[in-house]
Amino acid sequence: MTICPCCGFKVEGTLSQGCASCGACSVGEALPKPEHELPSYGRSLLLAVTGLLMVLVFLTQTIIALVQRAPRVTPTLSLSSVIPWDIWSWVAAGETAAWRLKWIAIPVTIIVLWGSLKIYRSMLKSPARFCGLGYAKTGLMASALVPVLIAVLIGVTVPERLRQRQLGLQAASYALGYRVDRALLEYSARFGTLPADLKDLRRLPDADGSIAAALSNLDASAYKPSADLAALPKQKPHTLRGAVIRNASLDTATDDSPGEGLSFTNYDLPLPGADKLMGTEDDLIVRDGVIIASESVRRPGTTKPYLLPPPSPKARL
Repeated sequence: MTICPCCGFKVEGTLSQGCASCGACSVGEALPKPEHELPSYGRSLLLAVTGLLMVLVFLTQTIIALVQRAPRVTPTLSLSSVIPWDIWSWVAAGETAAWRLKWIAIPVTIIVLWGSLKIYRSMLKSPARFCGLGYAKTGLMASALVPVLIAVLIGVTVPERLRQRQLGLQAASYALGYRVDRALLEYSARFGTLPADLKDLRRLPDADGSIAAALSNLDASAYKPSADLAALPKQKPHTLRGAVIRNASLDTATDDSPGEGLSFTNYDLPLPGADKLMGTEDDLIVRDGVIIASESVRRPGTTKPYLLPPPSPKARL
């Protein structure tokens, strides 16, 4: 079967008698195929260059992340002072590069692997027509290795990133408690007592609005001030000079109720935990400036609340 080059009509035999569709005639006999046909290297070169480009992109991003992690002030201007040579610095830089390339690598990997596999399979069907099969295979493996490496580097950092996120949420809860405690100390230093209600903190100057922001995230009704009667200064009764007869109370019961001038010295303030919800297991309590876990959160085998660790410096950044 012969296909007419003019109209595409399929003809049984040759076109020496002309095409039955358009009437085109051949100008001569068809050239015979050469005895030795040179193999093509275009497809092998395409696969090799594609794999090399993916490796270079990932390596470039890794070096950029490594330079950014290097100290800004170095005693010398040598290359070793800018780019460290220890393996863990490169691993950390690779993790940073993987997170930066994750959204670009996914669609590019799908397109590159689909096209590369299709080209490589066509080369395997007739290997005599193509050269550089080894380079093509290496390029295909490099194209597949880069996304696998990105996925592995992202996977190993997921637990640490979740821990950092939890520390960040915990630091936010601590910051709220510390700001309220500072406001309470300022109120106590200014008025000589803790406020009976958290709304009284609005009497303090709040230039940056941090007190108002903290109060908006708190349940003011949960604030419980108290007074340590033993710590309050006792006033000595004034004796009447020259008095012979004193009125004695017939009631033997003592009156321990505080007077009108009582000053609050202690307080308890429940805070929401990382989930921003009250009444859950991660709730906190600010007790006289010390942030502790809620009494509902206890260590196994104990009945007392335990102190939470202070927030990590990394979580504050």
